Amino acid sequence: MAFDRSHSATYLAGQLAKGFARSLNARSAELGFSPGQFPVLLELWQEDGLTQKQLLDRLDVEQATLANTLSRMQRDGLIDRRQHPHDKRAQVISLTDLGRELENRAVTAAAEADDALFAGFRQFERELMIEYMRKIVETARRG
Repeated sequence: MAFDRSHSATYLAGQLAKGFARSLNARSAELGFSPGQFPVLLELWQEDGLTQKQLLDRLDVEQATLANTLSRMQRDGLIDRRQHPHDKRAQVISLTDLGRELENRAVTAAAEADDALFAGFRQFERELMIEYMRKIVETARRG
């Protein structure tokens, strides 16, 4: 039996992720951040001054991926890193003024990216799809 991609949740999830990333990338590039940096920004907008370990625990990404992302964010002037006051091995990651000022425009860009991909959906369909996506993410994390 041939594999039918159009009926594979795994394949379709990958395509969804690529579509959302492309949609956000089109809007975020002009603002000065990348889709890969957006989850870090969201966490720091919610609670500034986290350690890399705290970000790792919250974001569920590989340590090397996060380290590279943070280096690019520091290079781009979005974050600063300073020595943790009580743990010499840790650094505190904080938003710069530029990183803080980006919040409203970045959140708007993300909402526009979502809206573009949900064009043609009725509101209840969109809400249902998002609920299904949440359930799948929760199941994947547990399992």
